[in-house]
Amino acid sequence: MDLIKTLTKEQLKPEVPVLNIGDTVRVHNRIKEGNRERVQIFEGTIIAKRGGGISQTFTVRRISYGVGVEKTFPVHSPNVEKVEIIRSGKVRRAKLYYLRGRVGKRSKVKEQLFVASSANSNAGTNSVEENTVETSSEE
Repeated sequence: MDLIKTLTKEQLKPEVPVLNIGDTVRVHNRIKEGNRERVQIFEGTIIAKRGGGISQTFTVRRISYGVGVEKTFPVHSPNVEKVEIIRSGKVRRAKLYYLRGRVGKRSKVKEQLFVASSANSNAGTNSVEENTVETSSEE
């Protein structure tokens, strides 16, 4: 058992970003055509994640020329060069299969707004207080 765990641990990619359902990502996938090799970029919304460890996969969906296209990528595959997170989505489901039946703007996922840290929020309240003091002194 320990031999299997050590072999799979060696195959894991260390620099994998945290992928969440609803995120819009750009996947750089290496493709071999004959003796040539090129990188193909696939951009879309993550609609599903499956598995764990070395067998973990994620499914990305996009609309290309009016046709829905879905591709499933292994997270730790050597053919997946890079995964860029373009936009973080706010969803309340583990699988977004309902997007398959939607067309146009209805298939959009709301964007998640990040909450500032407590240090930044305190600085923001101080500046708001300063503004209120300045406006009250002008009156």
